[in-house]
Amino acid sequence: MSDEFDAVFDRFTSTAFRLETLDRYGSEEEDAELALYLAGQPLPEYSPRTDPWLKRVAATTVAGKRWQRVHVVSRPLSDYLRLELLGYEGNVAAGEDVRIADREADPAVGGLRRDFWIFDAETPRPFVMLLRYDAEGRLLSFDTTADHQVVEQCRGERDLALAWSVPLAEYAARQA
Repeated sequence: MSDEFDAVFDRFTSTAFRLETLDRYGSEEEDAELALYLAGQPLPEYSPRTDPWLKRVAATTVAGKRWQRVHVVSRPLSDYLRLELLGYEGNVAAGEDVRIADREADPAVGGLRRDFWIFDAETPRPFVMLLRYDAEGRLLSFDTTADHQVVEQCRGERDLALAWSVPLAEYAARQA
């Protein structure tokens, strides 16, 4: 699934927006990093130099594409979310606008439960990648669509999340 998933990110021309709504995402790599974090051990470097994802973000940002995400979080923050916020610093350094929205900020924000990417949202050819996860937050499958109704729903959810979010650095400062 990885090659097929990654290929979607070669298709967008201007913007990529990610809405994350889970309190935990799972993968072998993230599980191992969480174990290190909980044990107080140093974490591996997460930068465009060491990570292919961040290398892609950095290269495409320099080329004029815009990356943005909002993670809708629950309080108190879980150990996983605290680690995730640290990891997002690498995304920001690579050029991504990472924002955090508190699930309790507004009932509509609390109701956001669909994870997706929306690409080229303000162009004549927007498309969406809908993501499905299991109970442990492991990616099960994804579908891409340019269906007008789905795109409009995702635009609305994106706009709501953005309206109630703050930049990562501001959110982190509030937690300190």
